[in-house]
Amino acid sequence: MAENALHTVPAYAQEIARGLDVFVVERAKTARHFIKSLGPSKPIQEMIFVELPDNQQLQEAESVFLEAIRAGKDVGLLSEAGCPGVADPGASLVALAHREGVKVAPLVGPSSLLLALMASGMNGQKFAFQGYLSPKRPELAKDLRRLETLSRQQDQTQLFIETPYRSQMVLEVALECLQPNTMFGVAQDLTGENEFIRSLPVSQWKKESVKTLEKLPGVFLIYNG
Repeated sequence: MAENALHTVPAYAQEIARGLDVFVVERAKTARHFIKSLGPSKPIQEMIFVELPDNQQLQEAESVFLEAIRAGKDVGLLSEAGCPGVADPGASLVALAHREGVKVAPLVGPSSLLLALMASGMNGQKFAFQGYLSPKRPELAKDLRRLETLSRQQDQTQLFIETPYRSQMVLEVALECLQPNTMFGVAQDLTGENEFIRSLPVSQWKKESVKTLEKLPGVFLIYNG
């Protein structure tokens, strides 16, 4: 998380984070910058940061985590730009905490998936997150049509994410293959300086004068109810 993300984190969550000793994070460098921006209660050099991006480091993170909680220390799980354990790493550590009988306390913060759904005008009672879709155009078109069919059959909003440099391709393929009445939503850089949110039927998207997306983190939504 960046220093300019403080406005997205409630004061009570910031206060808890200031007093933690150990952090399990996606990237130690940016996590240190973020915690430093909070004004922690102890020098940053005294805090432990362990990364959690892959299986090898998962074992290291679990080891540090167990050692810390068995020593009676409080441990924080911190995402880069999301919600720990929800479309982000960390669920296995939370499960481990439960097995060890450790109290788990989720702190309120931004979730790009929920924010995108809130801003979409689509069905918020029934929805599903599909992660990443196929990276190539033909397979992506098949995936999008599959989600469109699933949305119609289940009356369910379908959410997925994509890397910033493929956002434009996703929009182009969606407008090529989805039905005119299908709702398609784009939510990029949520809570950030370049926030962009647009949710329209495919037929109306095609009439838009500007259909070029910036290379920003984004959530995409499909609803054919």
